[in-house]
Amino acid sequence: MTQPMAAAATEQGSADNPASTGSRTTLGLGLVVLVGLVAVVLLGFFGAPEDDQQRDAVRMIFVHVPSALLTYVAFATTALGSVMWLWKRSVWWDIVAHSAAEIGVMFCGLTLATGSIWGRPTWNTYWDWGDVRLVTTLILFLIMVGYLSVRSMGDDDATATRASIIGLIAAVNLPIVNRSVEWWFDRTLHQKSSLTDGNLEDLTLFTLVLAIVVWGLFFLWAMTHRFRVGWLERELRSGDLDEAIAARKAEALIDGDFQNGASS
Repeated sequence: MTQPMAAAATEQGSADNPASTGSRTTLGLGLVVLVGLVAVVLLGFFGAPEDDQQRDAVRMIFVHVPSALLTYVAFATTALGSVMWLWKRSVWWDIVAHSAAEIGVMFCGLTLATGSIWGRPTWNTYWDWGDVRLVTTLILFLIMVGYLSVRSMGDDDATATRASIIGLIAAVNLPIVNRSVEWWFDRTLHQKSSLTDGNLEDLTLFTLVLAIVVWGLFFLWAMTHRFRVGWLERELRSGDLDEAIAARKAEALIDGDFQNGASS
């Protein structure tokens, strides 16, 4: 093979060893997400009006609310994947659970950060340990960081099982976080759902819904790439194991032939 042809083959990869986790579908989805983000920024900062009470601080809603919603979606996906692993020992679902957990931790961290920044001009404080919504969200974040820490300890079935149990424990906290404002309304500074309180004006509501859709498409895009990475990693480990077993068998055959030759 000539050098140009070898370089082209290296860049393009092959069916068994793809050069990247991308495809035409993910490329198109990524472009849609990029255009959507630009639209959200333009509408959120230059189109939507400021709030009568919160002023420009209300624009944080276009990041905070979608991040919170996608946190629920991601960790619920992790819980579903964990159930399927414990029940069916499905490798496919185990990779889905792990992928969703990584993306969910990112969304949850963004939710906590934007919530604190938004809380300073609104509540006059970045953090209130007496607020049930804030504390339960932080607990959820820490549990899922623990999930990822356990996953990093190995790639065997026992590690996946331990992580799955942690994922299910985190799932118990999801409805508590979601309903905390309604259940402990006297112990929270957090307002009720912005989507259901009826206080958002037309353009603000449209921009918020658009932001949720764009964030959701980003989640699908990121999940697709992360899943493919996880699947390729597992295939690579399986291939290395098969090669090691084959090599050990070859060594055993050579040793056997040598011993037979020595005895004769």
